[in-house]
Amino acid sequence: MIRLKNDKEIVEIRKSCHLLADLFNEIIPQVKAGVSTKQIDDWCVEFIRKHGGKPAWYSEGFPGAACISINEEVIHGVPSKKRIVQDGDLVSLDIGINLNGYISDSTHTVMVGNVKPEHRKLVKVTRESLNAGIMACVPGHRISDISKAVYEVANGQHGYGVVYDYCGHGVGLDVHEDPSIPNCPSQGPNPRIQAGMVLAIEPMINEGTDDVITGANGSDWTVVSADGSWSCHEEHTVAVFPDHTEVLTDLNYNGNACEV
Repeated sequence: MIRLKNDKEIVEIRKSCHLLADLFNEIIPQVKAGVSTKQIDDWCVEFIRKHGGKPAWYSEGFPGAACISINEEVIHGVPSKKRIVQDGDLVSLDIGINLNGYISDSTHTVMVGNVKPEHRKLVKVTRESLNAGIMACVPGHRISDISKAVYEVANGQHGYGVVYDYCGHGVGLDVHEDPSIPNCPSQGPNPRIQAGMVLAIEPMINEGTDDVITGANGSDWTVVSADGSWSCHEEHTVAVFPDHTEVLTDLNYNGNACEV
């Protein structure tokens, strides 16, 4: 069942999303060669708790505030003292905050140091595919319009593998809500987009195959590309209004969530 949010709920979800944007703005510059993914996660936990929130993934049983996925890892990389960020890595940070019961969800892939041109292109295209999906998320369209927009940029224009086993979703009152938002054409449910929807749109794009393997790199959680090719993950939480769609987790929002 799709849970449409009222104006009051969207105000509170927006506060959570702005706090998450503040976290990303603080944490991204610290993601450098030599730090462990556990250090990054500790910084996230400290920030979230300092500002009155809770790490959203704890309620899902995930052992971290951030899913930190590197290179061939697509999603759900588990923070570890042993996993050290290296020069040239792509580090995807998937973070959610529960702020007074309202959930935000966003992902950004950080390019660390001397990243190869082909991997920089992967990040650029993934961001372009996310933007295309957001532009298609307007009242009257259908969920499949988001999927088609993402797929056309990533695969149609650039030939990348678009992960189909995992997808975007509704969000705001729970971590995962209906509807599911595939990143490629699907035969599944295809509801019409309407005002009150709050959605997490999240392309997961591989340089090579679109197939993935779950339970890799010593973790039951971690998902990697089946052929070992590098992957990129970008995500925003958006709210749909009658006349526009707002990117709630925009890193350049006007204001400071920490002071709300």
